[in-house]
Amino acid sequence: MPRFLEQPSVVKAVGNIPKQIEEFAGRVNSDDPDVSVARMRSPEGWCEPGQRPAFQEITLVLDGMVRVEHEGGVINVRAGQAVVARPGEWVRYSSPEPGGANYIAVCTPAFSQEKVNRDAE
Repeated sequence: MPRFLEQPSVVKAVGNIPKQIEEFAGRVNSDDPDVSVARMRSPEGWCEPGQRPAFQEITLVLDGMVRVEHEGGVINVRAGQAVVARPGEWVRYSSPEPGGANYIAVCTPAFSQEKVNRDAE
Protein backbone atom coordinates (compact mmCIF):
# COMPACT_ATOMS: atom_id res chain seq x y z
CA MET A 1 0.00 0.00 0.00
CA PRO A 2 1.32 3.49 -0.78
CA ARG A 3 2.57 5.44 2.22
CA PHE A 4 1.16 8.96 2.60
CA LEU A 5 3.66 11.51 3.92
CA GLU A 6 1.44 14.28 5.24
CA GLN A 7 4.14 16.89 5.80
CA PRO A 8 7.91 17.28 5.60
CA SER A 9 10.38 17.37 8.46
CA VAL A 10 12.53 20.46 8.88
CA VAL A 11 16.21 19.55 8.82
CA LYS A 12 18.98 21.78 10.14
CA ALA A 13 21.03 23.35 7.33
CA VAL A 14 24.74 24.10 7.17
CA GLY A 15 26.03 27.36 5.76
CA ASN A 16 26.97 30.95 6.41
CA ILE A 17 23.33 32.08 6.86
CA PRO A 18 20.14 30.10 7.58
CA LYS A 19 18.57 28.05 4.80
CA GLN A 20 15.30 26.11 5.10
CA ILE A 21 15.35 22.38 4.33
CA GLU A 22 12.11 20.42 4.27
CA GLU A 23 12.64 16.69 3.82
CA PHE A 24 9.60 14.97 2.34
CA ALA A 25 11.16 11.51 2.11
CA GLY A 26 14.45 10.22 3.46
CA ARG A 27 16.19 9.16 6.63
CA VAL A 28 14.44 11.78 8.81
CA ASN A 29 10.84 12.04 7.56
CA SER A 30 10.16 8.53 6.24
CA ASP A 31 13.02 6.43 7.65
CA ASP A 32 14.12 5.60 4.10
CA PRO A 33 17.87 5.00 3.57
CA ASP A 34 17.55 4.55 -0.22
CA VAL A 35 16.43 8.02 -1.38
CA SER A 36 15.80 11.47 0.02
CA VAL A 37 13.67 14.22 -1.51
CA ALA A 38 13.87 17.69 0.01
CA ARG A 39 12.75 21.22 -0.82
CA MET A 40 15.42 23.84 -0.20
CA ARG A 41 14.83 27.56 0.24
CA SER A 42 18.14 29.37 0.30
CA PRO A 43 18.39 33.14 0.72
CA GLU A 44 20.53 35.49 -1.33
CA GLY A 45 24.17 35.14 -0.29
CA TRP A 46 23.86 31.65 1.22
CA CYS A 47 26.77 29.24 0.72
CA GLU A 48 27.91 26.05 2.38
CA PRO A 49 31.28 24.34 2.75
CA GLY A 50 32.48 22.18 -0.10
CA GLN A 51 31.73 18.48 0.11
CA ARG A 52 32.55 15.14 -1.49
CA PRO A 53 29.36 13.14 -0.83
CA ALA A 54 29.12 9.35 -0.96
CA PHE A 55 25.74 9.70 -2.69
CA GLN A 56 24.39 11.06 -5.98
CA GLU A 57 22.58 14.41 -5.69
CA ILE A 58 20.16 15.72 -8.30
CA THR A 59 19.35 19.41 -7.89
CA LEU A 60 16.26 20.74 -9.71
CA VAL A 61 15.92 24.53 -9.49
CA LEU A 62 12.35 25.80 -9.19
CA ASP A 63 13.19 29.51 -9.09
CA GLY A 64 16.27 31.62 -8.73
CA MET A 65 19.77 30.27 -9.36
CA VAL A 66 21.94 27.72 -7.57
CA ARG A 67 25.68 27.96 -8.19
CA VAL A 68 27.53 24.65 -8.15
CA GLU A 69 31.29 24.94 -7.88
CA HIS A 70 33.20 21.79 -8.83
CA GLU A 71 36.80 20.81 -9.46
CA GLY A 72 36.47 21.73 -13.15
CA GLY A 73 34.75 25.10 -12.74
CA VAL A 74 31.30 26.53 -12.00
CA ILE A 75 27.77 25.71 -13.18
CA ASN A 76 24.94 28.22 -12.70
CA VAL A 77 21.69 26.25 -12.56
CA ARG A 78 18.57 28.34 -13.18
CA ALA A 79 14.81 27.75 -12.86
CA GLY A 80 13.74 24.76 -14.95
CA GLN A 81 17.28 23.33 -15.06
CA ALA A 82 18.97 20.58 -13.08
CA VAL A 83 22.44 19.30 -12.29
CA VAL A 84 23.60 15.84 -11.18
CA ALA A 85 26.58 15.45 -8.86
CA ARG A 86 27.90 11.88 -8.79
CA PRO A 87 29.18 10.17 -5.64
CA GLY A 88 32.74 11.22 -4.83
CA GLU A 89 32.67 14.47 -6.86
CA TRP A 90 33.68 17.61 -4.96
CA VAL A 91 30.96 20.29 -5.06
CA ARG A 92 30.00 23.47 -3.23
CA TYR A 93 26.48 24.91 -3.49
CA SER A 94 25.45 28.56 -3.09
CA SER A 95 22.68 31.00 -4.02
CA PRO A 96 24.46 34.30 -4.69
CA GLU A 97 21.81 36.16 -6.71
CA PRO A 98 19.08 38.52 -5.41
CA GLY A 99 16.05 36.60 -4.18
CA GLY A 100 18.03 33.44 -3.44
CA ALA A 101 16.75 30.12 -4.80
CA ASN A 102 14.12 27.45 -4.28
CA TYR A 103 15.03 23.96 -5.40
CA ILE A 104 14.48 20.25 -4.94
CA ALA A 105 17.33 17.93 -3.97
CA VAL A 106 17.07 14.19 -4.57
CA CYS A 107 19.84 12.02 -3.10
CA THR A 108 20.49 8.32 -3.71
CA PRO A 109 21.17 6.74 -1.33
CA ALA A 110 19.43 9.14 1.07
CA PHE A 111 21.32 12.15 2.41
CA SER A 112 23.10 11.66 5.71
CA GLN A 113 25.50 13.82 7.70
CA GLU A 114 27.89 10.85 7.89
CA LYS A 115 28.08 10.51 4.08
CA VAL A 116 28.21 14.16 3.01
CA ASN A 117 31.96 14.46 3.75
CA ARG A 118 32.11 18.25 4.18
CA ASP A 119 35.38 20.13 3.89
CA ALA A 120 37.02 21.11 7.17
CA GLU A 121 36.16 24.71 7.99
